[in-house]
Amino acid sequence: MRMRVLFWLQRLAALAAGLCVLSGFAVGGSQAQYLITNDDAAFVSGVTVYTVGTTGQLKLKREVSTGAAGIVGGYFAANRLVVLDSATQQCVYASDAAGGIIVGIDINTLVVGGSASGASTDSGSANGIGLALNGQYLYASFTSSNTIGTFQVQSGCSLTFVSDVSVAGLQGGFIDAMVISGNNMVVTYGDGSIESFNVASGAPVSNGDEQNSTGYVESQGSSYPTGVAITENGHYAIFGDTSTSTVVEVSDMSSGKLAKTTVFPLGKGINSSNILLSPDETLLYISNTQGDSITAAAFNASTGTLTAGCTSGTLKGYSVSWSYLADLALQTNTGTGSTIYVAEYGASSSIAMVQVSSSGGQCTLQEVAGSPVSDSNSAGLLSITAFPPGTF
Repeated sequence: MRMRVLFWLQRLAALAAGLCVLSGFAVGGSQAQYLITNDDAAFVSGVTVYTVGTTGQLKLKREVSTGAAGIVGGYFAANRLVVLDSATQQCVYASDAAGGIIVGIDINTLVVGGSASGASTDSGSANGIGLALNGQYLYASFTSSNTIGTFQVQSGCSLTFVSDVSVAGLQGGFIDAMVISGNNMVVTYGDGSIESFNVASGAPVSNGDEQNSTGYVESQGSSYPTGVAITENGHYAIFGDTSTSTVVEVSDMSSGKLAKTTVFPLGKGINSSNILLSPDETLLYISNTQGDSITAAAFNASTGTLTAGCTSGTLKGYSVSWSYLADLALQTNTGTGSTIYVAEYGASSSIAMVQVSSSGGQCTLQEVAGSPVSDSNSAGLLSITAFPPGTF
Protein backbone atom coordinates (compact mmCIF):
# COMPACT_ATOMS: atom_id res chain seq x y z
CA MET A 1 0.00 0.00 0.00
CA ARG A 2 2.82 2.40 0.90
CA MET A 3 4.53 1.75 -2.46
CA ARG A 4 1.26 2.51 -4.28
CA VAL A 5 0.85 5.81 -2.41
CA LEU A 6 4.43 6.77 -3.25
CA PHE A 7 3.81 5.91 -6.91
CA TRP A 8 0.81 8.25 -7.14
CA LEU A 9 2.60 10.99 -5.22
CA GLN A 10 5.43 10.76 -7.74
CA ARG A 11 2.96 10.89 -10.63
CA LEU A 12 1.27 13.97 -9.15
CA ALA A 13 4.63 15.66 -8.59
CA ALA A 14 5.65 14.98 -12.19
CA LEU A 15 2.33 16.33 -13.44
CA ALA A 16 2.71 19.48 -11.33
CA ALA A 17 6.24 19.98 -12.62
CA GLY A 18 5.01 19.63 -16.18
CA LEU A 19 2.31 22.21 -15.59
CA CYS A 20 4.91 24.58 -14.11
CA VAL A 21 7.04 24.25 -17.24
CA LEU A 22 4.06 24.88 -19.50
CA SER A 23 3.05 28.00 -17.59
CA GLY A 24 6.53 29.18 -16.68
CA PHE A 25 9.23 31.35 -18.15
CA ALA A 26 10.82 29.08 -20.75
CA VAL A 27 7.63 28.61 -22.76
CA GLY A 28 6.48 32.16 -22.14
CA GLY A 29 3.34 32.27 -24.28
CA SER A 30 1.96 35.46 -25.74
CA GLN A 31 1.68 37.35 -22.45
CA ALA A 32 4.76 39.24 -21.35
CA GLN A 33 5.04 38.54 -17.63
CA TYR A 34 7.66 41.18 -16.81
CA LEU A 35 8.53 44.69 -17.92
CA ILE A 36 12.16 45.45 -17.01
CA THR A 37 14.00 48.77 -16.93
CA ASN A 38 17.69 49.64 -16.89
CA ASP A 39 17.65 52.42 -14.30
CA ASP A 40 21.07 53.74 -15.40
CA ALA A 41 21.48 55.41 -12.02
CA ALA A 42 24.64 57.16 -10.84
CA PHE A 43 26.66 55.60 -8.00
CA VAL A 44 24.84 52.23 -7.75
CA SER A 45 22.39 51.25 -10.48
CA GLY A 46 20.04 48.33 -11.05
CA VAL A 47 17.13 47.00 -13.02
CA THR A 48 13.54 47.48 -11.89
CA VAL A 49 11.13 44.63 -12.53
CA TYR A 50 7.36 45.05 -12.98
CA THR A 51 4.80 42.29 -13.33
CA VAL A 52 2.41 42.68 -16.27
CA GLY A 53 -1.30 42.16 -15.64
CA THR A 54 -3.77 40.68 -18.10
CA THR A 55 -4.90 44.16 -19.13
CA GLY A 56 -1.34 45.40 -19.49
CA GLN A 57 -1.15 47.24 -16.17
CA LEU A 58 2.23 47.28 -14.45
CA LYS A 59 2.87 46.45 -10.82
CA LEU A 60 6.24 47.03 -9.15
CA LYS A 61 7.92 43.78 -8.09
CA ARG A 62 11.42 44.85 -7.04
CA GLU A 63 14.68 46.51 -8.03
CA VAL A 64 17.72 44.28 -8.46
CA SER A 65 20.99 46.08 -7.77
CA THR A 66 23.75 45.50 -10.32
CA GLY A 67 26.40 46.82 -7.96
CA ALA A 68 27.82 49.26 -10.53
CA ALA A 69 27.06 52.75 -11.77
CA GLY A 70 25.27 54.10 -14.81
CA ILE A 71 25.62 57.49 -16.48
CA VAL A 72 22.00 58.76 -16.35
CA GLY A 73 21.86 59.30 -20.11
CA GLY A 74 23.51 58.62 -23.45
CA TYR A 75 22.34 57.52 -26.88
CA PHE A 76 18.59 56.89 -27.13
CA ALA A 77 18.83 53.81 -29.37
CA ALA A 78 21.71 52.06 -27.58
CA ASN A 79 19.67 49.28 -25.95
CA ARG A 80 21.05 48.71 -22.46
CA LEU A 81 18.99 45.55 -21.85
CA VAL A 82 18.67 42.20 -23.64
CA VAL A 83 16.79 39.06 -22.61
CA LEU A 84 17.73 35.39 -23.03
CA ASP A 85 14.91 32.84 -22.98
CA SER A 86 16.47 29.45 -23.76
CA ALA A 87 15.63 25.89 -22.83
CA THR A 88 18.24 25.96 -20.07
CA GLN A 89 18.13 29.48 -18.61
CA GLN A 90 16.25 32.75 -18.60
CA CYS A 91 18.35 35.87 -18.07
CA VAL A 92 18.27 39.61 -18.45
CA TYR A 93 21.58 41.33 -19.20
CA ALA A 94 22.07 44.99 -18.29
CA SER A 95 24.98 47.33 -18.98
CA ASP A 96 26.34 49.87 -16.51
CA ALA A 97 28.36 52.34 -18.53
CA ALA A 98 30.20 54.17 -15.74
CA GLY A 99 31.40 50.87 -14.30
CA GLY A 100 32.04 49.45 -17.78
CA ILE A 101 30.37 46.14 -16.95
CA ILE A 102 27.53 43.92 -18.14
CA VAL A 103 25.53 42.10 -15.47
CA GLY A 104 23.50 38.93 -15.93
CA ILE A 105 20.42 38.39 -13.75
CA ASP A 106 18.46 35.15 -13.43
CA ILE A 107 14.85 36.07 -14.19
CA ASN A 108 13.43 33.17 -12.20
CA THR A 109 15.19 34.17 -8.97
CA LEU A 110 15.99 37.83 -9.72
CA VAL A 111 19.51 37.21 -8.43
CA VAL A 112 22.69 38.43 -10.14
CA GLY A 113 24.43 35.48 -11.77
CA GLY A 114 27.62 37.18 -12.87
CA SER A 115 29.23 40.20 -14.49
CA ALA A 116 31.87 40.83 -17.11
CA SER A 117 33.82 43.67 -18.65
CA GLY A 118 35.54 44.01 -22.01
CA ALA A 119 39.15 44.85 -22.76
CA SER A 120 40.85 47.50 -20.66
CA THR A 121 40.43 49.97 -23.53
CA ASP A 122 36.69 49.33 -24.01
CA SER A 123 34.60 52.21 -22.68
CA GLY A 124 31.04 53.46 -22.92
CA SER A 125 31.30 56.10 -20.22
CA ALA A 126 30.21 58.97 -22.48
CA ASN A 127 27.05 57.62 -24.12
CA GLY A 128 26.41 54.14 -22.80
CA ILE A 129 26.96 50.50 -23.69
CA GLY A 130 24.40 49.04 -26.09
CA LEU A 131 23.65 45.31 -26.18
CA ALA A 132 22.58 42.69 -28.72
CA LEU A 133 22.18 38.93 -28.26
CA ASN A 134 21.89 35.82 -30.44
CA GLY A 135 21.68 33.17 -27.72
CA GLN A 136 25.29 31.98 -27.85
CA TYR A 137 26.99 35.38 -27.84
CA LEU A 138 26.26 38.79 -26.39
CA TYR A 139 27.60 41.87 -28.17
CA ALA A 140 28.34 45.18 -26.48
CA SER A 141 28.73 48.52 -28.26
CA PHE A 142 31.24 50.59 -26.31
CA THR A 143 30.30 54.07 -27.50
CA SER A 144 33.36 55.91 -26.19
CA SER A 145 36.06 53.56 -27.51
CA ASN A 146 34.02 52.78 -30.67
CA THR A 147 34.44 49.05 -30.22
CA ILE A 148 32.12 46.05 -30.33
CA GLY A 149 32.88 43.50 -27.63
CA THR A 150 31.96 39.83 -28.02
CA PHE A 151 31.02 37.85 -24.89
CA GLN A 152 30.16 34.15 -24.73
CA VAL A 153 27.00 33.31 -22.79
CA GLN A 154 27.68 30.90 -19.93
CA SER A 155 25.50 29.01 -17.47
CA GLY A 156 24.08 30.89 -14.50
CA CYS A 157 23.55 34.02 -16.64
CA SER A 158 27.29 34.74 -16.59
CA LEU A 159 29.46 35.94 -19.48
CA THR A 160 33.03 35.45 -20.67
CA PHE A 161 34.76 38.15 -22.72
CA VAL A 162 36.08 36.83 -26.04
CA SER A 163 37.39 39.76 -28.10
CA ASP A 164 36.59 43.20 -29.45
CA VAL A 165 36.78 44.93 -32.84
CA SER A 166 37.16 48.62 -33.66
CA VAL A 167 34.48 50.30 -35.77
CA ALA A 168 33.65 53.81 -36.99
CA GLY A 169 31.13 55.66 -39.11
CA LEU A 170 32.11 57.12 -42.46
CA GLN A 171 32.12 60.60 -40.90
CA GLY A 172 33.90 59.33 -37.79
CA GLY A 173 30.65 58.65 -35.91
CA PHE A 174 30.36 56.47 -32.82
CA ILE A 175 28.42 53.22 -32.78
CA ASP A 176 24.82 53.60 -31.62
CA ALA A 177 22.14 50.92 -32.15
CA MET A 178 22.77 47.21 -32.82
CA VAL A 179 20.24 44.52 -33.81
CA ILE A 180 20.86 40.86 -34.74
CA SER A 181 18.86 38.71 -37.16
CA GLY A 182 20.25 35.25 -37.89
CA ASN A 183 23.92 35.67 -38.75
CA ASN A 184 23.62 39.39 -39.52
CA MET A 185 24.09 42.28 -37.13
CA VAL A 186 23.08 45.76 -38.32
CA VAL A 187 24.44 48.90 -36.67
CA THR A 188 24.04 52.66 -36.89
CA TYR A 189 26.76 55.22 -36.21
CA GLY A 190 24.82 58.40 -35.52
CA ASP A 191 26.65 60.25 -38.30
CA GLY A 192 24.51 59.20 -41.27
CA SER A 193 26.23 55.87 -41.90
CA ILE A 194 25.08 52.28 -41.40
CA GLU A 195 26.80 48.89 -41.69
CA SER A 196 26.14 45.17 -41.29
CA PHE A 197 28.35 42.43 -39.86
CA ASN A 198 28.39 38.65 -40.08
CA VAL A 199 28.41 37.03 -36.62
CA ALA A 200 28.25 33.38 -37.69
CA SER A 201 31.63 32.65 -36.11
CA GLY A 202 31.19 34.80 -33.03
CA ALA A 203 33.21 37.99 -33.48
CA PRO A 204 31.57 40.40 -35.95
CA VAL A 205 33.07 40.61 -39.45
CA SER A 206 32.02 43.47 -41.71
CA ASN A 207 29.96 42.57 -44.77
CA GLY A 208 31.67 45.42 -46.63
CA ASP A 209 28.46 47.42 -47.03
CA GLU A 210 29.11 50.50 -44.90
CA GLN A 211 27.30 53.44 -46.50
CA ASN A 212 25.64 56.78 -45.90
CA SER A 213 21.87 56.51 -45.80
CA THR A 214 19.74 58.11 -48.49
CA GLY A 215 18.01 60.29 -45.90
CA TYR A 216 21.33 61.62 -44.66
CA VAL A 217 22.52 62.46 -48.18
CA GLU A 218 19.27 64.02 -49.35
CA SER A 219 18.82 66.11 -46.19
CA GLN A 220 22.48 67.20 -46.24
CA GLY A 221 22.99 65.77 -42.80
CA SER A 222 19.87 67.02 -41.03
CA SER A 223 18.35 63.49 -40.87
CA TYR A 224 20.32 60.35 -40.05
CA PRO A 225 19.64 56.75 -38.91
CA THR A 226 19.67 56.12 -35.17
CA GLY A 227 17.35 53.25 -34.23
CA VAL A 228 17.15 49.95 -36.13
CA ALA A 229 14.79 46.98 -36.42
CA ILE A 230 14.90 43.91 -38.68
CA THR A 231 11.96 41.92 -40.03
CA GLU A 232 11.49 38.35 -38.82
CA ASN A 233 12.76 36.82 -42.07
CA GLY A 234 15.77 39.15 -42.16
CA HIS A 235 14.69 40.63 -45.50
CA TYR A 236 14.45 44.28 -44.44
CA ALA A 237 16.37 46.51 -42.05
CA ILE A 238 14.34 49.49 -40.84
CA PHE A 239 16.02 52.64 -39.53
CA GLY A 240 14.45 55.32 -37.34
CA ASP A 241 16.05 58.68 -38.07
CA THR A 242 17.01 61.51 -35.78
CA SER A 243 15.22 64.30 -37.60
CA THR A 244 13.02 67.36 -37.16
CA SER A 245 10.07 65.21 -38.26
CA THR A 246 9.17 61.50 -38.32
CA VAL A 247 11.46 59.89 -40.88
CA VAL A 248 12.09 56.17 -41.37
CA GLU A 249 14.39 54.47 -43.88
CA VAL A 250 14.28 50.87 -45.15
CA SER A 251 17.07 48.76 -46.66
CA ASP A 252 16.60 45.47 -48.54
CA MET A 253 18.93 42.86 -47.00
CA SER A 254 17.91 39.88 -49.12
CA SER A 255 21.38 39.76 -50.72
CA GLY A 256 22.99 39.40 -47.30
CA LYS A 257 24.14 43.02 -47.37
CA LEU A 258 22.48 46.38 -46.82
CA ALA A 259 21.12 47.92 -50.02
CA LYS A 260 20.60 51.64 -50.54
CA THR A 261 17.90 52.88 -48.18
CA THR A 262 14.47 54.19 -49.20
CA VAL A 263 13.14 57.18 -47.24
CA PHE A 264 9.60 57.36 -45.83
CA PRO A 265 8.40 60.68 -44.31
CA LEU A 266 5.68 59.70 -41.82
CA GLY A 267 4.55 62.77 -39.90
CA LYS A 268 5.42 65.85 -37.90
CA GLY A 269 6.57 64.21 -34.66
CA ILE A 270 10.08 65.31 -33.72
CA ASN A 271 12.66 62.52 -34.03
CA SER A 272 12.22 58.81 -34.74
CA SER A 273 15.14 57.56 -32.67
CA ASN A 274 13.50 54.43 -31.21
CA ILE A 275 11.42 52.04 -33.33
CA LEU A 276 9.77 48.64 -32.78
CA LEU A 277 7.85 46.32 -35.15
CA SER A 278 4.58 44.81 -33.99
CA PRO A 279 4.67 40.99 -33.66
CA ASP A 280 2.51 40.58 -36.78
CA GLU A 281 4.72 43.11 -38.65
CA THR A 282 1.75 45.23 -39.71
CA LEU A 283 2.70 48.29 -37.65
CA LEU A 284 5.97 50.06 -36.93
CA TYR A 285 5.91 51.89 -33.61
CA ILE A 286 7.97 55.06 -33.49
CA SER A 287 8.99 56.92 -30.36
CA ASN A 288 9.07 60.65 -31.17
CA THR A 289 11.92 61.04 -28.72
CA GLN A 290 12.14 64.83 -28.63
CA GLY A 291 8.41 65.26 -29.01
CA ASP A 292 5.48 64.25 -26.87
CA SER A 293 3.81 61.36 -28.69
CA ILE A 294 4.04 57.89 -30.25
CA THR A 295 3.51 57.27 -33.96
CA ALA A 296 2.45 54.04 -35.66
CA ALA A 297 3.06 53.53 -39.38
CA ALA A 298 1.54 50.78 -41.52
CA PHE A 299 4.25 48.37 -42.69
CA ASN A 300 4.08 45.98 -45.63
CA ALA A 301 6.45 43.11 -44.81
CA SER A 302 6.27 41.83 -48.40
CA THR A 303 7.41 45.05 -50.07
CA GLY A 304 9.22 46.81 -47.22
CA THR A 305 7.09 49.94 -47.64
CA LEU A 306 5.64 52.22 -44.98
CA THR A 307 2.60 54.50 -45.02
CA ALA A 308 1.34 57.00 -42.47
CA GLY A 309 -0.85 55.46 -39.79
CA CYS A 310 -1.82 57.08 -36.49
CA THR A 311 -0.35 59.19 -33.70
CA SER A 312 -1.17 59.29 -30.01
CA GLY A 313 -2.15 62.47 -28.22
CA THR A 314 0.33 64.26 -25.97
CA LEU A 315 1.47 61.77 -23.34
CA LYS A 316 0.78 62.77 -19.76
CA GLY A 317 3.40 64.73 -17.86
CA TYR A 318 5.34 66.06 -20.84
CA SER A 319 7.76 68.86 -19.84
CA VAL A 320 6.44 68.72 -16.26
CA SER A 321 7.53 65.24 -15.18
CA TRP A 322 9.67 64.07 -18.11
CA SER A 323 11.56 65.58 -21.03
CA TYR A 324 12.14 62.84 -23.62
CA LEU A 325 10.59 59.61 -24.87
CA ALA A 326 12.89 56.67 -25.48
CA ASP A 327 12.74 52.86 -25.76
CA LEU A 328 9.62 50.82 -26.55
CA ALA A 329 8.35 47.40 -25.42
CA LEU A 330 5.12 45.44 -25.90
CA GLN A 331 2.67 43.65 -23.65
CA THR A 332 2.22 40.56 -25.85
CA ASN A 333 4.12 38.73 -28.58
CA THR A 334 1.11 38.33 -30.88
CA GLY A 335 -0.87 40.62 -33.16
CA THR A 336 -0.19 44.30 -32.62
CA GLY A 337 1.26 43.73 -29.14
CA SER A 338 -1.83 45.14 -27.34
CA THR A 339 -0.10 47.74 -25.15
CA ILE A 340 3.01 49.77 -25.95
CA TYR A 341 5.27 50.64 -23.03
CA VAL A 342 7.32 53.80 -23.50
CA ALA A 343 10.35 54.89 -21.44
CA GLU A 344 9.97 58.50 -20.27
CA TYR A 345 13.26 60.19 -19.41
CA GLY A 346 13.04 62.64 -16.51
CA ALA A 347 14.38 63.54 -13.09
CA SER A 348 11.90 60.97 -11.83
CA SER A 349 11.42 58.69 -14.82
CA SER A 350 8.28 56.79 -15.75
CA ILE A 351 6.76 54.31 -18.18
CA ALA A 352 3.79 55.28 -20.34
CA MET A 353 1.18 52.70 -21.34
CA VAL A 354 -0.44 53.22 -24.75
CA GLN A 355 -3.23 50.95 -26.00
CA VAL A 356 -3.13 49.92 -29.67
CA SER A 357 -6.27 49.32 -31.74
CA SER A 358 -6.06 48.30 -35.40
CA SER A 359 -8.83 47.31 -37.82
CA GLY A 360 -9.43 47.60 -41.54
CA GLY A 361 -6.13 49.33 -42.14
CA GLN A 362 -6.86 52.01 -39.51
CA CYS A 363 -5.20 52.33 -36.12
CA THR A 364 -5.53 54.32 -32.91
CA LEU A 365 -3.09 54.91 -30.05
CA GLN A 366 -4.57 55.89 -26.69
CA GLU A 367 -2.80 56.35 -23.37
CA VAL A 368 -4.65 54.30 -20.77
CA ALA A 369 -5.87 55.06 -17.27
CA GLY A 370 -3.14 54.58 -14.68
CA SER A 371 -0.43 55.73 -17.08
CA PRO A 372 2.35 56.58 -16.54
CA VAL A 373 3.84 54.26 -13.94
CA SER A 374 6.73 55.71 -11.93
CA ASP A 375 10.25 54.31 -12.08
CA SER A 376 11.48 56.04 -8.95
CA ASN A 377 14.82 54.23 -9.16
CA SER A 378 15.79 56.09 -12.34
CA ALA A 379 16.55 59.72 -13.05
CA GLY A 380 17.29 58.99 -16.70
CA LEU A 381 15.31 56.05 -18.07
CA LEU A 382 16.23 55.19 -21.67
CA SER A 383 16.02 51.38 -22.00
CA ILE A 384 13.20 48.94 -21.24
CA THR A 385 12.39 45.39 -22.33
CA ALA A 386 9.71 42.74 -21.88
CA PHE A 387 10.00 39.11 -20.79
CA PRO A 388 9.33 36.73 -22.48
CA PRO A 389 11.03 38.45 -25.43
CA GLY A 390 9.57 38.74 -28.91
CA THR A 391 10.27 36.09 -31.52
CA PHE A 392 12.45 38.46 -33.57
